[in-house]
Amino acid sequence: MSIIEIEHLNFSYQEGTPTIRDVSVQIEKGTYTTIIGHNGSGKSTLAKLTAGLLEKGSGKIVIDGLELNMENLNAIRSKVGVVFQNPDNQFIGSTVRDDIAFGLENHNVPQCEMDDIINTYAGKVGMLDYLDHEPIRLSGGQKQRVAIAGVLAMKPEILIFDEATSMLDPQGKAEIKRVINQIHEESGLTILSITHDIDEVASSDYVIAMNKGQAVMRGTPQQIFAREKELAAIQLDIPFARKMADELKRKGLPFSDALTIEGLVNDVCRYASNM
Repeated sequence: MSIIEIEHLNFSYQEGTPTIRDVSVQIEKGTYTTIIGHNGSGKSTLAKLTAGLLEKGSGKIVIDGLELNMENLNAIRSKVGVVFQNPDNQFIGSTVRDDIAFGLENHNVPQCEMDDIINTYAGKVGMLDYLDHEPIRLSGGQKQRVAIAGVLAMKPEILIFDEATSMLDPQGKAEIKRVINQIHEESGLTILSITHDIDEVASSDYVIAMNKGQAVMRGTPQQIFAREKELAAIQLDIPFARKMADELKRKGLPFSDALTIEGLVNDVCRYASNM
């Protein structure tokens, strides 16, 4: 069942210069979909249009059976949560607790219910021990986890990450990718992630590749990474693990099409144990 349906979508920031060109995609409920593309390909714009943060030029966007228009905008925004690349832009409160509570207060959640909700979602992202800390004193990865907790507390059905790891160091990126995978496994939320991180793409269910405002490739990570020459033509790469696995297979070793370092290590260990 599709929870997001986009049909013949067009959008321009400047008249005569299209940013999104006749994009039609469907995203199934409960899936983890990554959108990839080089800078200027339109991937972040597509996410903002889907979340109702930009007004489309033409075409149709349907979210959970509701067409995205002014009449349905508030109902749709209650279904969609967005985590942006710079968590500092999402902080409102003076403490982590206050920041998670902000959205709940705006939705008139009774005060007596707030503490349980705050504790639940801070716990889900590993920030329960930081509730009384000032956000400014947290690491980049911790700040992004707080931003995710604040969005999750609103109980969206769709969670959009707009390059949420692009400003983080390797440790922070690893933290957020772990949280995204955990949310997907435990909550059943539909996750849409705009990313440059090829390793994150390898962990997703489906991939949409954008180029010059168009969705030029769609499929599973295995299907997309099998099209290495086409990816290179639009300035995209495949995971290091896949490159290494392919090279080992070319040497006659019985390796799988591993997409992650973990998968490659498992293949190496299996091969070594059979020697």
